[in-house]
Amino acid sequence: MNKYDLHIHTHHSACSRIRPKKLLRIAKKRGLNGIAITNHNTIKGGAEVKRLNKDKNFEVIIGAEIKTDKGEILGLYLKKEIKSRKAEEVIDEIHKQGGIAIAAHPFTWGLLRTAAKFDKKELKKLDGFETFNARNTFRWENELAVQFAQKHKLAQTAGSDAHFYYEIGRAFTVFKGSLRNAIKKRKTVIMGRIAPLPFGRTFSMFRRFAVKFIKK
Repeated sequence: MNKYDLHIHTHHSACSRIRPKKLLRIAKKRGLNGIAITNHNTIKGGAEVKRLNKDKNFEVIIGAEIKTDKGEILGLYLKKEIKSRKAEEVIDEIHKQGGIAIAAHPFTWGLLRTAAKFDKKELKKLDGFETFNARNTFRWENELAVQFAQKHKLAQTAGSDAHFYYEIGRAFTVFKGSLRNAIKKRKTVIMGRIAPLPFGRTFSMFRRFAVKFIKK
């Protein structure tokens, strides 16, 4: 069985302090077989981590977390930057690259992010739902995502949404064979535990504002 954390941010997101070399070391130490690097609106982090990874038995997926008009979408197996910020167009761009489109924390609640509002057409195009996000404050945020994914027959994924080292591997997706096939056949299992929040989100918010202030 494979264990992949499918939602990790590196220092290429202003709200994260994770560096590639240490990330790879920690991810392997925590028993993961693969990770997806999903920085906010860029694939730079994924490209950097993939370049540094020399372990053929450990997969690094280049991805991004794209903020759209309907909610955030994780694009996995990306080859170039996603230009659009309209949900349907983002999904189409991801698929044109041969990638996988997953709704990120679709039922989240809070100041830093809001629940997704995808319409029926967009839902049909999505490949999956992130039904366990370790940064969700309330258990019901993940539970609602599970119920929705089951109702609409969407593949389920889990990710830590890590912005700090202690969060890496707190949630992961379990599957046999390749991730692509597992998602296509909806043969994934989600596992994880909620991180001690709202501290994680709060720290990320302060870091993001601090970085912006320093750059001015």
